[in-house]
Amino acid sequence: MSDVEKAGFISKVIGPKKRWRAYKARSRKLPGNYRTAVEAIERYLMHFVPTDGDSSASMFEDLADLFEQAAADGTSIREIVGEDPVQFVEAFVQNYSEGGYVPTRERKRLTDAIERAAGENAGEGDNTVR
Repeated sequence: MSDVEKAGFISKVIGPKKRWRAYKARSRKLPGNYRTAVEAIERYLMHFVPTDGDSSASMFEDLADLFEQAAADGTSIREIVGEDPVQFVEAFVQNYSEGGYVPTRERKRLTDAIERAAGENAGEGDNTVR
C-alpha cells in the first residue's frame, strides 16, 4: 500500500470519527431543550439515513450549526422544526444524501408506479408497476 493509499484509508477511518466527536462535543454544549431536540433528531437520523462518511459528518455538523445559532438567537424549537418534526428531518436530509436516503427514493418509486398504473403518464411506456 502506497503512502497516498494509506493516507486516504486513514482519513476515511479517522476523519469522520474526529468530526463525529467534535459534533458530539458541540451538541453537549447546547442548552438542555436544544440538546434534547438535537439528540432526538440524531436518533431518528441514525435509524433512517445511511452513514457515508463526509456527507453524514457534514449533515450532523450543519445540524449543530442550526441549533447553536437558534439557541444564540433565542429561536424556539418549534420555529426550527415546525409542527411536524419528521417532515423537518426528511427535508433536512434531502440536502445531503438524496441518492442514499432510501425512503425518498422509495417514495418516488411508489409515486411513479401509481402514476403509471393510473394512466396519468399515458404514452410513456407500459403501465406495469415495477
